Amino acid sequence: MPADRPTPQQATPQLATERVDHRFKALPPDAEGLTVGELAAQRRNLFTGGFTTPVLALSAESLEHNLRLLEAYAEHHGLAFAPHGKTSMAPQLFDRQLEHGAWGITAAVPHQARVYRAHGIARIFLANELVDAPALRWLAAELDADPDFRFICYVDSVRGVELMDAALTEARAARPVDVVVELGAGEGARTGARTEADCAAVADAVAATRTLRLVGVAGYEGEVPKADVERVHAWLRRLTSLAAEFDKAGRFSAEVGEIVVSAGGSAWFDAVADVFAEIPELSLPVLKLLRSGAYVSHDDGHYRKLTPFNRVPEEGALEPAFRLWTQVVSRPSAEQAFTNGGKRDAAHDLDLPEAQVVRDARTGAVRPAAGITVTGLSDQHGWLRTEPGAEIEVGDWLGMGLSHPCTSFDKWQLIPLVEADGTVVDYIRTFF
Repeated sequence: MPADRPTPQQATPQLATERVDHRFKALPPDAEGLTVGELAAQRRNLFTGGFTTPVLALSAESLEHNLRLLEAYAEHHGLAFAPHGKTSMAPQLFDRQLEHGAWGITAAVPHQARVYRAHGIARIFLANELVDAPALRWLAAELDADPDFRFICYVDSVRGVELMDAALTEARAARPVDVVVELGAGEGARTGARTEADCAAVADAVAATRTLRLVGVAGYEGEVPKADVERVHAWLRRLTSLAAEFDKAGRFSAEVGEIVVSAGGSAWFDAVADVFAEIPELSLPVLKLLRSGAYVSHDDGHYRKLTPFNRVPEEGALEPAFRLWTQVVSRPSAEQAFTNGGKRDAAHDLDLPEAQVVRDARTGAVRPAAGITVTGLSDQHGWLRTEPGAEIEVGDWLGMGLSHPCTSFDKWQLIPLVEADGTVVDYIRTFF
């Protein structure tokens, strides 16, 4: 890595030198002017340390549990792991994922890749076709400047290959860009070449360039229409068969060193593990690359229902790591209350938040949020339905579980990392 390019170990501590100010929601007003590192060193309590509401908290214990679980899962199934960084866009968490065995980090768009490189990420898998000429010029410069930088991206069309080749040729790229042909998940699904013949045409177009190098195949099983166990397994077998056919046809040169076969969102990685275990011996070693990202924080809604660990409970269980703490600001009737956390603070694109616990403003005691339901969100208010006997009053803090990790991270630039007793031990910086 060039001397002017920080390693992850060098780049992440720089985040601690950023000053705390009005840009960051919920941080204590009396902390203004401190660096993030200085504030973290104070180990303030989330409830008594001057934080304002609403405030999003990330559980330190659940985060560590989830990191360890996916590391063990990947090792057990012989998978490499490039978690999708779009979930958190948090370099501190990328570092933790790499420490827990990740091969690299997955991106979706050029901006994300630039964030990764600014923080020293040495291996990036971009799960999209990259046809933006300015981004390709940037990529060519990064590859040429750093012989240790590994980058792989999708190709799914002959036109896309033509655009990539033209931009990289104009940029006078010295190193070819490694690409994998994306097999679409079916008619009406998202991106990807729809048939094996289409994939072969894309591979032929890659072979005709000097700027691109075919290294494997990939796709996303989460887009399989009417996905169930049988349909997902069937599509994954098409993907692995495509890799074997490409290899048999001599499409992978020996100089690539390994054949990349990649899939795996957060809903079907057990199916990926099953089918990837069936890949026959090919002419080169196979890098079986899983890309699940939502596991890092998990959630209390969408992914709680979809996680593969529901199907394989013997392999463990992820823990929801987010809790949004809001404060009751109005109790206009026995059936209704309002908190100060709304759409600007809580993920709501998949499910509404879930009322979980109440922290009593008078005593500090925490109790279950019995009889309390979130029924809607305004920009800055949460609408609560309260059943007879529900204990909640103005000033109480309501802890909510959230659905969809990506959107939760997206709404907060600096997130307290909190231990079970409320001690804030760090702050997670995001770059959306």
